[in-house]
Amino acid sequence: MDIRWLGHSAFTLTDGSTTVLVDPFLTGNPKAPVSAEEVEADVILLTHGHGDHYGDVVDVAQRTGATVLAVAEIAGELEGLGVENTIGPNIGGTVAFDWGWVKMVPAWHTSTTPNGTVTVPGGLLIHIGDKLVYHLGDTALFSDLQLIGRRGNRVDVALVPIGGFFTMDRFDAVTAVELVQPFQVIPCHYDTFPPIETDAQAFKADVEHAGFAEVIVLEPGATHTVR
Repeated sequence: MDIRWLGHSAFTLTDGSTTVLVDPFLTGNPKAPVSAEEVEADVILLTHGHGDHYGDVVDVAQRTGATVLAVAEIAGELEGLGVENTIGPNIGGTVAFDWGWVKMVPAWHTSTTPNGTVTVPGGLLIHIGDKLVYHLGDTALFSDLQLIGRRGNRVDVALVPIGGFFTMDRFDAVTAVELVQPFQVIPCHYDTFPPIETDAQAFKADVEHAGFAEVIVLEPGATHTVR
C-alpha cells in the first residue's frame, strides 16, 4: 500500500486498485506537488471543515465522481453543493467499503467549513491494502489517543501533525506517538506557512531515540510504501 504526501495534511493512499484522497487542500497550498485538476480519487475523506483540509473537495469530487466521507453535517453541506455521492457518519462510526473500512474517531480541535457549517472535528482510521493508517487530523495532544493503541488493530502508519500553533507541536507529537503506538509515523501539517514551521528531523530523532516508532519524513510529492 502506497502513501503519498501532497503537502500540509493532504495524502493519497492506494492499494493498486483504489485511491483514497484525504483532506484535499491543493489550491492555495504552497507545498502541493499537484493541482486539483490533476489529482485522482475514488474516495475522498475529510477530517474536518477548515479550509486547509476541506480545500478542493467539491471540485475534485465532481470531476472524478468520488464518494466523499465526512462527518454528517459536512456531508449534508456537500450534497447541497452538488456532490452526488456522500457518506456522513459521526464520531465513532465505521463505514465499510469493498476495499476496507474507515472509522471516524475524536480529535481535539475546532471545525467550521468555508461555508459556515460548524461541526466537530475528527481523526480517521483507514484500513486499506490490509494496512491500518491513522490520520490524526488537526488534534491537540489528549490522553484518549491511547485508546487507539488499545483497539486490537495496531496502527501501521500514523499521520501526525507536528507544526504547532493550530495543532500539537513536535514535542507533544512525540507523546502522541507514545500513546498511539504505531509501527511507523509520517509527520504532516508543518512548514506550509510561517506559524507552523518546525524541525521534522528533530521530531524524527526524538521519536526514534525513545524507541516509540520509525519516522519517515517525506518531501511533498514523495511516496512511502507500507510493506
